[in-house]
Amino acid sequence: MYRKKNATDADAALLTNKYHLSDVFDFRLDMEAAAAPDREMEGVTYTHLSTLPIAEMMAEAEEAGLDMSTLSDMLSGDTEEEVMMKVAFSPQAQAMAKNLYPAIVTNTDSQKKYGDFLRGVLKAKGGVLWHCSEGKDRAGWGAAFVLAALGASRDVIVQDFNISNEAYAAQVQALTSMVPQVEGAEGAIAFIRAIVGVSRENFEATLDLIDKNYGSMAQYMEKQLGFTAAEQQQLRDKYLK
Repeated sequence: MYRKKNATDADAALLTNKYHLSDVFDFRLDMEAAAAPDREMEGVTYTHLSTLPIAEMMAEAEEAGLDMSTLSDMLSGDTEEEVMMKVAFSPQAQAMAKNLYPAIVTNTDSQKKYGDFLRGVLKAKGGVLWHCSEGKDRAGWGAAFVLAALGASRDVIVQDFNISNEAYAAQVQALTSMVPQVEGAEGAIAFIRAIVGVSRENFEATLDLIDKNYGSMAQYMEKQLGFTAAEQQQLRDKYLK
């Protein structure tokens, strides 16, 4: 639905020459990364860390009547409008969208991958770039963890996460305007906003879940992600000079 462009020679030169890029972290699924491999750049280390709890997502997608291809298209922003309209009214699909962030932060494999990512940011010798398919959900959580480790307040973390909605506002508006004003329209609109943009409400609810289940974001990163308090301090010492 929304086609993305590949990195140009100028893009690569900017990343390596101006920003001294040394590390790229790819949070996409194996199939996503295989379909659109990252551009290789000399001197840059690539690390693939699929942070989506795929088993849980596949089970929820199946319950919602979605095949893996449609799920992949939704993740990459390539879902056709008529398919999106149909899926948006599915209560199962709406539940899947609402459960995405809690699934990411509670899944043990996802936790390990984000811990590996944070250690990679700590060890990086130059600039660091991380991404998923759309740069908002999986990458958004990566940014949230980095900001939290650097000591940012919850308000700053939420504001940063919500910035993605500025980039996707036109796309969200185009789709939500197509939703017929019938029973269930409110849930369909919330689904579109969460899938095409990001759901600030779901994000904040998941931050609340972290505080409730793990005590605080700092404790969550230490106990669940394995990124220790000492490493969090080292990250602050490295980047907050």
